[in-house]
Amino acid sequence: MIEIHNLRKEFALSKQQRKELNTSESIATAVDDISFSCKPGRVFSLLGPNGAGKTTTLRMISTIFKPTSGSIKIAGVDAVTHPREAREKIGFLTGSTGLYARLTPNELIKYFADLYKIPKKEFEERKDYLYTLLDMNHFQGKRIGKLSTGMKQKVSICRTMIHDPEVVVFDEPTSGLDVITAENIIELIKNCKNEGKTVIFSSHIMSEVNLLCDDLAIMHQGKMLYNGEMSTFKSEMKSANLTEEFIRIVKSSNAVEA
Repeated sequence: MIEIHNLRKEFALSKQQRKELNTSESIATAVDDISFSCKPGRVFSLLGPNGAGKTTTLRMISTIFKPTSGSIKIAGVDAVTHPREAREKIGFLTGSTGLYARLTPNELIKYFADLYKIPKKEFEERKDYLYTLLDMNHFQGKRIGKLSTGMKQKVSICRTMIHDPEVVVFDEPTSGLDVITAENIIELIKNCKNEGKTVIFSSHIMSEVNLLCDDLAIMHQGKMLYNGEMSTFKSEMKSANLTEEFIRIVKSSNAVEA
């Protein structure tokens, strides 16, 4: 379970940043007082154009960023006041995650398993399950620096999931990947849902949203434009498909602000 209440994130702007943004403001608000919840056994999709505040929100949920104000609860744990405890319950995957190029997948995954203090038998079972699901066995002993982009993303997924987290956060997990690797990730998300995990993900690929999503929220310029069940969203659509409806809602928001 993820529970978000009145979440806000502000960033101080340097003189150079103010010049680049052509603003006299010293503070930029990336996330502006948003609230939503993600339930176990359901997939929650966070949508929005670039710069909407999605990644900032996901990084606050994952305890990478500390919110300016508001509350975040992860599986009952206050992630703002107890980030270490919350982190143990979270798996966070992003397309830009760095890996140790000189290690092998086996060495890296074992390192993170040790960080989470996973018992040896449980680690071996979990590793076998993930390696099989992601088709990693044939490159498990190769150095990560020699792997393809898709292989590296599989290593990132395995690292994210090795401790069997209750809550899984995916930030653009299939961006730039080949079809087979993207399908592996989609299969993993389905498995997480079937296992009763709480899943939240952002994506610009509406076919993935349509396939996986039970609940969704749409953000724009840090604010929440929509938050509800996917079935309700579809029944209330005024456009022919999800992509067109998403664009309509964002443009309508721009028109109101203008």
